[in-house]
Amino acid sequence: MSTGTLTRPPAAQDARPARRRPTPQRVVLHVFLAAVAIGWLFPVIWSVLTSLRSYEYTATHGYVSFGGWTIDNYVTAWQTAEFGKHFLNSVYITVPAVLLTLFLASCVAFVIARFNWKINLVLLGLFTAANLLPQQALLIPLFRLFTQVPLPAFMSDSELLYDSYWGLILINVAFQCGFCVFVLSNYMKALPRDLYEAAMVDGASIWRQYWQVTMPLCRPALAALATLEVTWIYNEFFWATVLMRTGDKFPVTSSLNNLRGEFFTDNNLVSAGSVLVAIPTLVIFFLLQRHFVRGLTLGASKG
Repeated sequence: MSTGTLTRPPAAQDARPARRRPTPQRVVLHVFLAAVAIGWLFPVIWSVLTSLRSYEYTATHGYVSFGGWTIDNYVTAWQTAEFGKHFLNSVYITVPAVLLTLFLASCVAFVIARFNWKINLVLLGLFTAANLLPQQALLIPLFRLFTQVPLPAFMSDSELLYDSYWGLILINVAFQCGFCVFVLSNYMKALPRDLYEAAMVDGASIWRQYWQVTMPLCRPALAALATLEVTWIYNEFFWATVLMRTGDKFPVTSSLNNLRGEFFTDNNLVSAGSVLVAIPTLVIFFLLQRHFVRGLTLGASKG
């Protein structure tokens, strides 16, 4: 009688691949990335810590110290700068500007991507060139233009484009459309042309091809652009200080000037105000983070 030999199964640890040792290049890369991350986060962390300390403690012990924790700076900053009113001003400017920018940019991008016209490249370059012009170089002609363009009294208290919400909305749309056209046109060119041919067979007009075929497919790109545009237009400071004169109309970023004294500036108070101003953009980014990342990775897996 013969007995069969039993085969012993290999150990579980033998089935797992051997763990690779980190190479010097990989260690250097991780150290570099960690240093860059710390460099980017340090100003934000330091601003938060400064905003939570009283000026008296900082003046006594210096900024390189820990202690004197308080939230009074946030209360004082909110009341002194009137952030509640200026947050609404930023909403009045940012929301219409973002919606109008995305709508106009998508229309131009659809024309560039859908039709094979000879002027498409020139049209794309014309819109993109707006982002290459320094805003300071256009300050004087735009200021003179805004002080001469009339508006009805129900649209502007000054009856001019100057010192009105409409002026800031239009200037932001003008400078932001180029980037959005560039991004959306490249994305729309990657859409299958069979979709438009099928829509034409079904009798869809150009408007229906744009609104019902193209725009639903561009939602990830539009969400990513909306996140960027909200951040850029909301944080815009230059044109608000140039094209506004009424303090009650200033957006929230410009209202930070109210925290600066004539002969003395409390940096702890300014830090608290800066943190309050940054909170809405952080909330919007985290709410749209999934769409933002998806929009950034569009086309990454295409051959």
